[in-house]
Amino acid sequence: GVFAGLPDGFQTTRYHSLAVERESLPPVLRVTAHSDDGVIMGFQHTQHRVHGVQFHPESIATQHGHRLLRNFLDLAGIP
Repeated sequence: GVFAGLPDGFQTTRYHSLAVERESLPPVLRVTAHSDDGVIMGFQHTQHRVHGVQFHPESIATQHGHRLLRNFLDLAGIP
């Protein structure tokens, strides 16, 4: 997934208060990341190659953002 090879518990940056509510998440979406206070920050479809994050991996303030984006491009088959 997009978090492959990344350490647990790294710092990310978000510029909004929007969030997916856990109760509204369909069973086909699995939570892959959350904030310290339990807000969903990442999810993955269980049957398709669909991944999502609710933070800004492109931000200079997000640790390991370049690696996360590289993982995404690799999953999409983009060199």
